Order: sequence, then C-alpha cells, then structure tokens
Amino acid sequence: VQLVESGGGLVQAGGSLRLSCAASGRTFSDYAMGWFRQAPGKEREFVAGITWSGGSPYYADSVKGRFTISRDNAKNTLYLQMNSLKPEDTAVYYCAARFGGGWGVRGYEYDYRGQGTQVTVSS
Repeated sequence: VQLVESGGGLVQAGGSLRLSCAASGRTFSDYAMGWFRQAPGKEREFVAGITWSGGSPYYADSVKGRFTISRDNAKNTLYLQMNSLKPEDTAVYYCAARFGGGWGVRGYEYDYRGQGTQVTVSS
C-alpha cells in the first residue's frame, strides 16, 4: 500500500486542520488505519486508529474530544479532523496501514506508513 498524506500547514492555536491520507496499490478496506505523530526530539506517538469498516475509533488521551478519525473506503482515503489545535500538537503526522484485524497503538504493528505531513500550531 502506498500512502500519501496531505492537508498539513501552519495554523494558530484554537484553529482547525483536516489531514487526508490517500491509499493506493492494495484494497484499502483490507486494512485498519492509524494516525501517528512525531515532534522534534520526541518519539513517535499514536494519535488515533480506526478499523477497516470505519468502526471503533480510538484516540490518544491527548487528542480525545478534539480530533476525529474517519475513512471513506470508496475513495481510498483516511482523514483526521483536528479542532481546537494547541502548540503541543505541532509534529509531523503520519498515516499507517495494518493488514487485517484492528488498529494498533504501536508503530511496529503497522505494515505501511506514509511520508508524513507537517502540522505547526502557533501560540
């Protein structure tokens, strides 16, 4: 699966962004999907996950209530709606695909990962 993220950018605190992850090469609906992020000098962390059908979304505590993960299998696209952004949300955001089963919270549980898109939140 090839994954290409888009939608990142610079936004003020309190603002919103919508990230997209376009998938190609395999049957998108065969994969659970996740979003991860990595800030400078920090380890990559799990943000959100979703099953192949779009059910059972799961969020890291740090983004719960502010971010929404969704997918459109007809469009082979994963989304992350980010509201009420904070400076601590600044990071490179990656989408990842895991064949079969449900989402995982650790990067090594995924089979493919995109190149990432930069999100910068100014105070």
